[in-house]
Amino acid sequence: MERELWKILYHLAVSLDRRCGVLERWTDAEIVVVYLWAVLNDRPVLWACQARNWPGGLWPKARLPSQSTMSRRLRTAEVRALLDQMAQYLQRFWPRMGWVRIVDSKPLVLGSHSKDPDSAWGRAGKAYARGYKIVAIYGQSPLPEAWDVVPLNQADSETTLGLLPRIARGGYLVGDCQLDSNPLYDACWEKGCQLVAKRKRPKGGLGHRRHSPARLRSIGLLQTEFGKALYAVRGEIERQFAWLTNHGGGLMPLPNWVRRQERVRLWVQAKLMVHAVYVYHSRDRPALIAGGKAA
Repeated sequence: MERELWKILYHLAVSLDRRCGVLERWTDAEIVVVYLWAVLNDRPVLWACQARNWPGGLWPKARLPSQSTMSRRLRTAEVRALLDQMAQYLQRFWPRMGWVRIVDSKPLVLGSHSKDPDSAWGRAGKAYARGYKIVAIYGQSPLPEAWDVVPLNQADSETTLGLLPRIARGGYLVGDCQLDSNPLYDACWEKGCQLVAKRKRPKGGLGHRRHSPARLRSIGLLQTEFGKALYAVRGEIERQFAWLTNHGGGLMPLPNWVRRQERVRLWVQAKLMVHAVYVYHSRDRPALIAGGKAA
């Protein structure tokens, strides 16, 4: 399966690489697909730079880029832009606009003795751990409409606030009590979107301070049958996260060589693309790449 998924991603990267004529020994697409081969197999980049780790006939050239070349080029804006273009292309194969979106976070836990300076201690479910988390807004696609990787101690409401400009206007955004924040309610309302989240302290009063009209509307909405049915949809994001992690090449616990926030974000982005291709491929859909070119 890894070989089939890599071939799809290879043709996609090559078809979207607009700098293939630039005088570089290795094109942006080649750097991307060598990295994706490492990610698909849950191995370090150095592993993918060794010819013995490639099945016969899979890599089209006689040589592979060195590990130092990979490290340098993966940090460039051009390679990062190509990865973003690939994700945007894959997003087009599912309906983007829906009237209900769901937001939640998934912990990416490191060892308690990790020296990673970008990670932080925070809540991981009912436990306390060190690491990062992915905060994602899902619609109808196996690829989130917007996401980010942040330290584990950063509030979900703060991260979601930064993700709002990336989603379409309108509809409902459903989340848990961690999103019960007046500034976030106001920002969603300005986006034309109603945030629906349970209260952090459901048994307490509202006090005398100012509350967002959108927050008061959410509290009232959750007392109705429609609001309860709407909030029940939130369980779908748990299935999205479960599917993302429960297949070969999916998002497993962070390996020891993936440290620092930018590297974690790059690893997660690659895993999300692998997952999208896996879902599309497993449903026997028409080819993602028509005639070797992106449609």
